[in-house]
Amino acid sequence: MAKVPVRNFIYRLEIDSIEQAGFAEVAIGDASTEPIEYREGIDTTTVQKFNGLNKYGNITLKWGITDSTELADWHQMIVDDATPLADAQRNVVIRIQNDEGDDQIAFEISKAWPCKYDPTDLNGKGNEVAIDTLELCNEGIRRIQ
Repeated sequence: MAKVPVRNFIYRLEIDSIEQAGFAEVAIGDASTEPIEYREGIDTTTVQKFNGLNKYGNITLKWGITDSTELADWHQMIVDDATPLADAQRNVVIRIQNDEGDDQIAFEISKAWPCKYDPTDLNGKGNEVAIDTLELCNEGIRRIQ
């Protein structure tokens, strides 16, 4: 039986103790491992490659502003520097769902913390929803489902 790809517009996030209604957009950063090239003087012209540092791209969250300040407060913890970073870090799970609302795919983001907060732009001539953006630095992205 052929596998059917999931759609990318039905999803939900779990951010430890933070309850946020929904997100208009979630951009999952990439995960990469830098290769280390090595060659000894007696080797032929081919270099050996070893795995080096793992790097994880930032996660970008966009949502329509509500009266909830939980995400802005989380970012303010970092700005104020009154809380140790380890205490401000959260685990995030991004769950992609099928049309029936069942979880199909899941990504776990470890040790995430807000490194950039971009409040909405305002325009008196427009009629769009006010959108805030939060960027999360992290120390790991892996698919768990």
